[in-house]
Amino acid sequence: MSPKFFTHNRVERLFRRASFTSAICIMLLMTALFASLVGGAWPAISQFGFGFITSTDWDPVKSLFGAANALYGTIVSAVIAVLLATPIGIAIAISLSELIPKWVAKPISIAIELLAAVPSIIYGMWGLFVFAPWFSENVQLWLLDHLSEIPVIGNLFSGPPIGLGLLTSGIILAIMILPILTSLIKDALATVPNVLRESSYGIGAHSYEVILKVLLPSIKSSILGAFILALGRALGETMAITFVIGGSQDINASLFMPATSISATIAEQFNEATNPLHLASLLELGLVLFVITFIVMGYARIQLRKGNQ
Repeated sequence: MSPKFFTHNRVERLFRRASFTSAICIMLLMTALFASLVGGAWPAISQFGFGFITSTDWDPVKSLFGAANALYGTIVSAVIAVLLATPIGIAIAISLSELIPKWVAKPISIAIELLAAVPSIIYGMWGLFVFAPWFSENVQLWLLDHLSEIPVIGNLFSGPPIGLGLLTSGIILAIMILPILTSLIKDALATVPNVLRESSYGIGAHSYEVILKVLLPSIKSSILGAFILALGRALGETMAITFVIGGSQDINASLFMPATSISATIAEQFNEATNPLHLASLLELGLVLFVITFIVMGYARIQLRKGNQ
């Protein structure tokens, strides 16, 4: 055998070892991160047990801590975000892939992708100083006038129109996760074989029939995966939520009322936590968010893999 063959063989072995080592390092890093969170949060875990998850108490003065308030705000704001962003992301992806000419679709795609490059603190500042006042005067007042008297629904849209709160944070998050949703769904549409489109048009189907009955059913697993992946992204957002959610340690049915989230609570109180139990409770909040996000993102990856098979 030629020396060239042995050289290529050696390079391939080195590449495989480097790739395997990198994968192991990532697993070790994740394990170390989880272990450090557990170690730092252990005083709170031993003090409050599972009751930390269900407790609504958060009083650093009395050393009473619970994650229910922050967990509620985190989940509600993230769910609002994905419910708003998913249909918009699907509509944009379909337009860019199937309906709009390429010379128009390309700059629009670039503009949407640029939204992902905007720092989250910019979204938060824009939400606080621009969107929240406009939302209070033009949307919240209208919702109060027209929906507040309706049973059940009125409870969701009641309270002072201050602009900040769960609904505002959900809308800001929806804008932030829109690029990833659109990109993933657009990539999934690109994997659908052209023969499906051509055969559908060949038997006389209209564009909306091809889209609704052929394309979207073909990528439903990818849409679900993109939905959950965006949910995981929304769950972990920090700075934008800190600006617009209001920072109130309360659980309210109204989406207009201020609330808090896990990431916002940690960002606001970590530097001021002098009590060791307070610090441990903040680390346990981080541990809860880590576990939730890990589960959500893992499930999303499984669904995306199914959609690509």
